[in-house]
Amino acid sequence: MSTTVLAAGDHFVLPRLLTEEVRGATEGTGTVEVRELTLPWPHTPFGRVGEVDEASGTEDEIIEALQGVEVCVTQMAPLTERILANCPDLKLMCVSRGGPVNANLEAATRHGVAVCHAPGRNAVATAEHTLTLLLAAARGVGDTHSDLRRGVWRGDYYDYDNCGIEIEGATVGLIGYGAIGSRVARVLVAMGAQVLVHDPYVRPESLAGGAEPVSLEELLIRSRIVSLHARVTEETTGMIGAAQLAKMPRGAVLVNCARGALLDYDAVCDALDSGQLVGAAFDVYPQEPVPADSRLLKTPGIVMTPHIAGGSQEVAHKAARIVAGEVGRFLRGEPLAHCANPEVFADRA
Repeated sequence: MSTTVLAAGDHFVLPRLLTEEVRGATEGTGTVEVRELTLPWPHTPFGRVGEVDEASGTEDEIIEALQGVEVCVTQMAPLTERILANCPDLKLMCVSRGGPVNANLEAATRHGVAVCHAPGRNAVATAEHTLTLLLAAARGVGDTHSDLRRGVWRGDYYDYDNCGIEIEGATVGLIGYGAIGSRVARVLVAMGAQVLVHDPYVRPESLAGGAEPVSLEELLIRSRIVSLHARVTEETTGMIGAAQLAKMPRGAVLVNCARGALLDYDAVCDALDSGQLVGAAFDVYPQEPVPADSRLLKTPGIVMTPHIAGGSQEVAHKAARIVAGEVGRFLRGEPLAHCANPEVFADRA
């Protein structure tokens, strides 16, 4: 048995990492040839390709690279109707991300192509980055850092009204309690925070010791610090706006390392200008890259990173390992662990 695999990596999940993991995971399954392709992300921002979002590379280069290929392992390569129509040998697409947002699942199913993904690959990295930004925003690190880099020593940051807040003893609200939110909660509890959780799907017995499940309104009213960890759905899009920010205690802190669509950023800037919020920290934005004229770049009190919460060397290795494992299972005829369209196999049966 001979199988050709395309390792369509990028400058984060490197092609060689995908290749190494695929070779290890497919030992004993026959001859496996691995071809490599390097996509331009993150040196070139991802975007819409065909009908899919958050993809890197063009349809033409992917079509050319997939000729004679049965399996593709990737992070950012698009999988569109046009690509599927022009790559008849493709049977499996493994996307090394939490969800296969760059794949047209409906079209893949019609073409008999199974699509896998890699849930949880960056949960640790994102949780750690969230805590980094949370602590930075709570202690005013963004503005103090900027001032000092400009050669300005601001002794008035020690004034009572300008001092930051401690985590120990603070009430921290987490909106969403999945793989990331639950990790953040455990650390905050260990630091002595009172943790509130709003997640309609969470089981109370699964909460970190001492964490309390509450309604969204109660969480906002009681929390000095709020961190977003929800998925984007119709219900959660724009879930935090001016009305919600007004419910928070004056001088509160807001953190978002989840998705930009959850939050009204203009309302956040207004809240910072008015003193309703004393600090905010973001890794995700409504438009990426952030436009040069964005209020976020001019409003004091904001700590910002360029959508890198999920980026660590360990994540790249985990991502490659997870999708390579799916390739091994596929070639051995075993059930896939993270298939987004399992109906493909029912159609084949």
